[in-house]
Amino acid sequence: MSTTRRIVRPAIFVCDMQEKFQKAIYQFPAVVSTTSKLLSAADILSVPVYVTTQNKRALGDTVSELPIPTSAIEVDKTLFSMCVPDILEKLEEESTVAIVGVECHICVLQTTLDLLELGHKVYVIRDGVSSVNAQEIPTALSRMQQAGAIVTTSESWLFEFMGDSTRREFKSISGLVKQTKQSTRNSLEALIGSGSGLDSSMSKILAKSQEFQKLW
Repeated sequence: MSTTRRIVRPAIFVCDMQEKFQKAIYQFPAVVSTTSKLLSAADILSVPVYVTTQNKRALGDTVSELPIPTSAIEVDKTLFSMCVPDILEKLEEESTVAIVGVECHICVLQTTLDLLELGHKVYVIRDGVSSVNAQEIPTALSRMQQAGAIVTTSESWLFEFMGDSTRREFKSISGLVKQTKQSTRNSLEALIGSGSGLDSSMSKILAKSQEFQKLW
């Protein structure tokens, strides 16, 4: 019997990555970098993408640095959660959602809790979420994890999605990971930290990532 993990009915949620947040959010460029990598992967893997803005009239458009695919569902909202009718009516039942964006303790948190309540599986991408105050992030992540979300990193999610190196998309995904190796490291250090400040689970994820990079 195969023990390969499979991410079924995948989707990527990009939460409120807007112009007015650029100078306010802790390590915003790191979130942009990780989100860009996942959007590039979504293009390779044909993963549906859902993008929201929060009150766009006041907070601006999604930042131009993000390569939003033309097929993405883009919705402006006033609700903090991304679980608005225009998205839920298009999202497959029991989807596996990877979420990135801001703010971790408000819109990302409420989206995650709503998705879990609706029966979806949620991966919160640790190197792709942030808040104005960095101190809010670990508490929000802990609450989401306690509710049933999986907190992981962008690279770990990508390899879990692939599951098997014989998949036809693996060469392209491997190339993307190599291309973004330094920016991934920068985002991890900016949003998670390095050395003794890491918790044991994050240390293991980073160690595994470094093992892969040595093989390349």
